[in-house]
Amino acid sequence: MRIVFTGHDGSIGEAEGRPGQRLLDVAQAAGQPLEGTCDGDMACATCHVIVDPADFARLPAASADEEDMLDLAPGATRTSRLACQIRLEPALDGLRVRIPSG
Repeated sequence: MRIVFTGHDGSIGEAEGRPGQRLLDVAQAAGQPLEGTCDGDMACATCHVIVDPADFARLPAASADEEDMLDLAPGATRTSRLACQIRLEPALDGLRVRIPSG
């Protein structure tokens, strides 16, 4: 499935992912600047992405722990998520996310 990344500078990149993969892993393999310092343990917010509002409803709801971690993410918005917590599934084909600055 196809994922479209928009960099904080406006650059557009695309990547292919498989069902079950974490969005963080797909982004890192595609060279996107997401650290994922805690390796998906929700102990940091270095994989913070902003999901396109048109795509946000396609995602499962964030857990309370993820919401708490997003409170610490600089520049978080209503459609912010942690890429480590998004598992790809066929319904997410064409997902568009923006990499925030910082």
